[in-house]
Amino acid sequence: MPTFRAPMINLYSRDPSRAVAFYSELGFVESFRTPASGEPVHIELTKDGFNLGIATVEAAKKHHGLRPVGEGRWIEIVLWTDDTDAALNDLVAKGAPVLSPAHDFLDGKLHAAWIADPDDNPIQLVQRTD
Repeated sequence: MPTFRAPMINLYSRDPSRAVAFYSELGFVESFRTPASGEPVHIELTKDGFNLGIATVEAAKKHHGLRPVGEGRWIEIVLWTDDTDAALNDLVAKGAPVLSPAHDFLDGKLHAAWIADPDDNPIQLVQRTD
């Protein structure tokens, strides 16, 4: 069986530069971009060993025959934090829409909220409360 390594989630975006600016505000750092100059079709970001790719919808269609935009959302980014409420307030002040306000779940063990990135991908902001 082959060995797998360096897992990464790719999000498809209609405006990768805007998406990268959003994720940079969350502490992600750009680690790769193609092409190196001009309008990018794929950008990779990292945070705490997590790899996130941002690719254009157009490139997915043109180069791979994929149609990445359709009904429903099938993934979300989860960002653990020390203070969900403060993180939510900060991101809302910067223009992020709230998908689900902060609330406790799992018998109060976790406190979470959901926002959306510029392409409406859901992001869970979550903290342990115990």
